[in-house]
Amino acid sequence: MLQLEKYSIGVGDRFARQAKAQLRACIDAAGRGVDVVPVWNKSFREHGIVGSRPESVREAADRAVGELGWKRPYHVDADHINLDTVEGFIAASDFFTLDVASAIGQAVPAAAIEAFLARHPELVGRIEIEGLSAPIATTPASVASTAAKYLFATAQAGRIYRLVHSRKAGVPFITEVSMDETDNPQTPPELLVILAAIADEGIPAQTIAPKFTGRFNKGVDFVGSPDGFETEFNADIAVIAHAVKRYALPANLKLSVHSGSDKFSIYAPIRRSIERTGAGVHLKTAGTTWLEELIGLAEAGGEGLALAKEVYAKAYADREALCAPYATVIDIDAAKLPPPDQVRAWTSDQYTGALRHDPGCPLYNVHLRQMLHVGYKVAARMGQRYLDMLDACEEAISRNVAANILERHILRVFPGRAAG
Repeated sequence: MLQLEKYSIGVGDRFARQAKAQLRACIDAAGRGVDVVPVWNKSFREHGIVGSRPESVREAADRAVGELGWKRPYHVDADHINLDTVEGFIAASDFFTLDVASAIGQAVPAAAIEAFLARHPELVGRIEIEGLSAPIATTPASVASTAAKYLFATAQAGRIYRLVHSRKAGVPFITEVSMDETDNPQTPPELLVILAAIADEGIPAQTIAPKFTGRFNKGVDFVGSPDGFETEFNADIAVIAHAVKRYALPANLKLSVHSGSDKFSIYAPIRRSIERTGAGVHLKTAGTTWLEELIGLAEAGGEGLALAKEVYAKAYADREALCAPYATVIDIDAAKLPPPDQVRAWTSDQYTGALRHDPGCPLYNVHLRQMLHVGYKVAARMGQRYLDMLDACEEAISRNVAANILERHILRVFPGRAAG
């Protein structure tokens, strides 16, 4: 089994131009005593929108690693794949995010639930878990209800895993199970049942991405109670540690925080939790780089700023269609979006101030940021014209991409060597 490092960060790159800048952030972090490995991720949907292929992610990552002399591990994630989409990712990826959220709640035979209960009598009653202030209390009915909700999803994860395993033909890879893209969070008792079922399926999961309580909107801060999140995160860490021992799951199994970019208010809770427990964490920051590209274009001025304004105008005009697929992970008040004519008159500082995630800046507009976050299809439609402008404004863009990942993400979340 290929082993994932303790601290890892998922770095998405819509247009495959910023791998060096993303890697430079990890290199600079190491220079400050913080060791985190990059995992380049791109989903089937993103490839379809921008017209790329999974091999392009591998090529960009390998090229960045070679040019910058990175000697530590790095990975390429087949992000949010399922049985219908995994095949094209097999050759290029060594990390597979098995997305089974859509299978949650699908019916399973009563016999399957009864067999699960028979295999796991330890899940019924008062379960003492180190790190929890009180035992988890369950009944046969509550465990059966949880099994009914999640057994189809874990079985689906097993099918995807076994398909990847057979296609990789002995080449090791990392497995994540993702259940975050659903309406209801998984409670710690439910997570324990899920992990037992994952073990039953023989999936050597090294990360699991549950749905946490609160809103994880794209590219903006966490909406909810940071204190409540910390309590839940700590409980999940305790449940994972218990399940690792009880079900012989991989010792490095850790939580994965999806839509983790820019969740500033929960970074301190995450850091406290992993410092206290010694647990690892995977933070996925997929769409942030695309926004830093726009910031870099605007900061460069001239034609770069003009193109950034054009992207906004076209996204504004097509906002309903762009936002529809992301309705559960954005909260946009259209009345608070500036009209394109107003944006066309903006300076570089006004554009970057509105878009850059700096809540202390009076220009910052959370609604504009979310709309542009889901508006990368506009740039994809521009094709080579957009890519050429990225190359022309490379210095400003790469500087913003690297600083964002390093300063706003890595250094806030991951402890240094002395603490780890």
